Amino acid sequence: MNLADIKHLQTMTRILFIQPDGRQQTVEATPGQSVMQAAIGAMVPGIVADCGGSCSCATCHGYVDEAWVDRVPPPSPDEAEMIDAGCLHTQPNSRLTCQIKVAPEYEGLVIRIPLSQG
Repeated sequence: MNLADIKHLQTMTRILFIQPDGRQQTVEATPGQSVMQAAIGAMVPGIVADCGGSCSCATCHGYVDEAWVDRVPPPSPDEAEMIDAGCLHTQPNSRLTCQIKVAPEYEGLVIRIPLSQG
C-alpha cells in the first residue's frame, strides 16, 4: 500500500448498512457526500434514490441505528414532511439518507434498511 492509498483510507468514513434479513454491507464514504450517494455508489440494496437526492421521493428511506440517533442532526422540516408523506413503516429514527451528510465523526454509522425497501 502506498502513501496515497493510506491517505485515501484515512479520509474515508465507514458506514454499515443492515438489510431487513440481517445481511450487512460496509461502505466507505467520502466526507461531504450524502449517505445516499455512498449507498448508491456501493449498490446497497433498498436505497433507490429516484430523485437523486433532492428530498422529494423518499426512496432512500433508512433507519438511523438507535446508538446514532443523538449523534446525527435531526431531520429538517422538509425532510420530516417527506418522511411522513412518502415512507411506509416510519419510525422515530426514520431518515432520508440523502439528507445526512457524511462527516469523519460518523465513522461506523449504522443505517438499517426498512422492510418495505430491502
